[in-house]
Amino acid sequence: MSSQAVLRTVDAPTDRLVQCRACLAPDPYLFLPLGDHAPAQMLIKPEDLERPQPSFPLNAQVCLECGLVEVADQIPPDFFRHYLYVPSGAATMQSHFREFADVLASHAASTGLIVDIGCNDGLLLAACNALGCKTLGIDPAANIAELANARGVDVHVAYFNPETAVDVADKHGKAKIIVTTNTFNHIGDLHNFMRGIDILLSEDGMFVIEVPRAKELIDHNEFDNIYHEHVSEFSLLSLVKLGAFFDLDVTDVHRLPNIHGGSMRVFLTRNATGTARTPIVQEMLDEEAAGGMLEESTYQALVERVDAIGAELRQMLSDLKAQGLKIAGYGASARGNTLITYFGIGPQYLDFLVDKNVLKHGLYSPNTRIPIKPVEAIETEKPDILFVLAWNFFDEIRAQQQAFLDRGGKFVVPLPRPTLVSG
Repeated sequence: MSSQAVLRTVDAPTDRLVQCRACLAPDPYLFLPLGDHAPAQMLIKPEDLERPQPSFPLNAQVCLECGLVEVADQIPPDFFRHYLYVPSGAATMQSHFREFADVLASHAASTGLIVDIGCNDGLLLAACNALGCKTLGIDPAANIAELANARGVDVHVAYFNPETAVDVADKHGKAKIIVTTNTFNHIGDLHNFMRGIDILLSEDGMFVIEVPRAKELIDHNEFDNIYHEHVSEFSLLSLVKLGAFFDLDVTDVHRLPNIHGGSMRVFLTRNATGTARTPIVQEMLDEEAAGGMLEESTYQALVERVDAIGAELRQMLSDLKAQGLKIAGYGASARGNTLITYFGIGPQYLDFLVDKNVLKHGLYSPNTRIPIKPVEAIETEKPDILFVLAWNFFDEIRAQQQAFLDRGGKFVVPLPRPTLVSG
């Protein structure tokens, strides 16, 4: 297919997509209108508590031609110039990126440039550097780039687009590997982004995408991974179809069941290299077809399950509060903000939130305006229940909170089904 694909330009509500951003099929199916939400990472400063927040409709759609779950890109252009999420706060991600660095180093050899788009605090590239790799990060958030620099990671501060690709290629040469982890799902204009990949990637290079997989979202009721910054939840088929516009093919994929509720690591290479697909590619494409990812009824059933979960959670929390118990939320995460906003779980249920990220301490959650405190508040304020908003890290959280369990504390884990967990 031509890499000069033209997007449809028709009059339509800005809160809905009129065509799939991956395969360009028209009119993605609207299956879950989640209501108006402030951006999930737009935490509130104390002095702004009485001021209204900007909010946008969060309408989840799905392309029934490729299985891409998507929302319209409504976030202001410079929103990510100052960012609050960093992966290094979770031990799970530190070990994960060390393993990933080994994979990238084996493909790049000693001389190939590894470029990480959306490098955040440099956790992955620092691990690559430790293996002797040549690296460069690209990220628009200057505050986070400083953290990467402190790790010895060189960062080009910019949004990635064709112009950035030309600039980086002129200064550093073409990349043997371009990698993006949990960033590709933030990109509103995928085709423009891919034009930049085409410019920066060497002829024998590899583009590696790590993102949550839409099939896991469906199978495990993970609607909370839909928010304005996460404009796409990818099926493998959607990446195959997107790559085809740019003469790139998915030639390998790794399952990552323990990362962000179920992710995939997808390897794309230029068709001209003649690289054969590994068998797992077709295996996972067949899984998606068999799982009904191109059928309306699959998404209607998901909505019914999600709404039932919300009713069950509200009843569970109401019963716990009626017993006079103090409930705190663990994880002031973006996905958690989607969940509590859609389900109407605010300060009437949760006394406060805790988070390991110091950048969030002293702020308040968007929409619900719940105060965010350090994790140490679990010991000083002694809640009886921890409602685990960062449920995708529950095993890690549970291991770290043995003292909480020892004094009789319990966890509420909301997904894939509401569960009360004790020691």
